[in-house]
Amino acid sequence: MWSDSLLVFFAAMAAGAVNSVAGGGTLLTFPALLATGQLALVANATSTVALCPGSASSWWGYRHEIGGNRHAVLPMLVLGVAGGITGSALLLVTPAPLFDRIVPYLILAATLLFIAQEPLSRWLRSRSGEAAKDDEEHVHLRLTPPMLVAVFGTAVYGGYFGAGIGIITLAVLGLMGLRNIHQMNALKNVYALATNAVAAAIFISRGLVDWKVALLMACGALFGGYAGAGIARKIGQKNVRRIVIGIGLLLTASMLVRG
Repeated sequence: MWSDSLLVFFAAMAAGAVNSVAGGGTLLTFPALLATGQLALVANATSTVALCPGSASSWWGYRHEIGGNRHAVLPMLVLGVAGGITGSALLLVTPAPLFDRIVPYLILAATLLFIAQEPLSRWLRSRSGEAAKDDEEHVHLRLTPPMLVAVFGTAVYGGYFGAGIGIITLAVLGLMGLRNIHQMNALKNVYALATNAVAAAIFISRGLVDWKVALLMACGALFGGYAGAGIARKIGQKNVRRIVIGIGLLLTASMLVRG
């Protein structure tokens, strides 16, 4: 139906705008796909594939910001791929009825992560301000075994569902010792691209992607990321955040009530 096409296109466009100013766009695309009657597994796979171009463009935009932490790129790529494979494999072996029951809690968890994004951003900015006094190129990631396990766990979550993975990744990078927010975003984008790309490839190979919808949403997301951000900025980042949080909480409540 044309109404369903408009819904997913504008949801993807809004997601592109939200990702450019706040993050959390999956909280718009996933429920929109569910509203059109898509199965939860198909909706998750289609949303992952549709938003991959945005991850690629974000990586390209930050490609020069990694600086003195190039040593961390390969380990994070490997862990991103391994975690993405693991998470998407877990999704594929999850029975559809069980995944339908889990979805409300996944959306609630992603919404709570989105709520936590603002205080986390303030914390990261404060650390970045402290780092400005030092030579930021000499702030290196601490690739300790516990942190590598945390990075892998984040990738598993990203491969399984994905909403809120950027917020988790920034927190992990901060705990690993990185202070420059631009370098953090650069590494986060490399890592997210690896995780999302491998998960998307697996979903595609299993025939879980609705290609007509995915291509339509990809166009909407690209357009929204470029042009829609201006609209989002006009209504204010706080209002954008409130809308996304409201959608996440309402969707969680409605799905739990429907049981």
